[in-house]
Amino acid sequence: MYKNAATRVAVLGASGYVGRELVGLLDGHADVALAFATSESESRLDGRDLIPLADAEGRWDDARLVFSCLPHGVSAPAVGRAEAAGARVVDLSADLRLSDRAVYGLTEVYRDALPEADLVANPGCYPTVAVLSVLPLARAGVIDTTRPLIIDAASGVSGAGRNPRRDLLFGEVAEDFRAYSAGNEHRHLPEITRQLAAVAGAVDVVFTPHLLPVRRGILATMHVPLARELTRVEAEAILLEAYGDEPCIRVLPGALPTLKDVIYRNRLALGVMPVKHVSRPMLTVVGAIDNLVKGAAGQAVQNMNVMCGFPETRGLAC
Repeated sequence: MYKNAATRVAVLGASGYVGRELVGLLDGHADVALAFATSESESRLDGRDLIPLADAEGRWDDARLVFSCLPHGVSAPAVGRAEAAGARVVDLSADLRLSDRAVYGLTEVYRDALPEADLVANPGCYPTVAVLSVLPLARAGVIDTTRPLIIDAASGVSGAGRNPRRDLLFGEVAEDFRAYSAGNEHRHLPEITRQLAAVAGAVDVVFTPHLLPVRRGILATMHVPLARELTRVEAEAILLEAYGDEPCIRVLPGALPTLKDVIYRNRLALGVMPVKHVSRPMLTVVGAIDNLVKGAAGQAVQNMNVMCGFPETRGLAC
């Protein structure tokens, strides 16, 4: 049964890791009710019936807002059909993140555009942690854009999705640690560079993701070339000025975050450390998020809350 006066929403692709996380968050949200959810591989989720995507064609009118957790390349056509039926959409795939027709759903950056948005492209998990971690420094004009910004980020295996793959079996991942998409070829790189370029101009970014032998979480270590020396206190002050009032970002003065600071929370945790023994100034910024929450489903709910005029953290633990 629907909650009284609740806004009805739908989830496309509810049986993947992100979709399941999203359904769980929506179940605990006081202002929404799930009208329907789809899956091509499962018929039930937590006692709820799931329907094939094809059956959603007659159900668009049941939902005021649709979340798409469908695979990349599959999501955009379904998003178009939901839009045509009059639904607002938050797309969690990569299909529309570089499209000018969607508001890029980095809530803390594009909050003012969300209330009027009918289509929001939820950012990728790696761009969320990387861009939010570095953006205040870019705005402060302290990044030396003549040198590359180095990002090494490690994610839990849930970031690779729920479809079975031999290289993600427990016996392959446990007690191991590996880089992938080396050589600056990861599909999230254009998201990162586009967002930073909008503030700092062209900047070279070298991004190397790694696979952690844990289920969830991202820890990103960013080596930022500086135009001038910054003490740790000065760098922390830049982050605190930008994020001191943000409900879902925690700057940790005098400390660096770990995954324990963010798991199961819609939170980015940040810490900084000046780099010693180098010829030109650099700053190490460490950011941590839960890839399934702030990196995906939680940020989607945060965006929905702003779109619909709900309290921004409603249904979220930040």
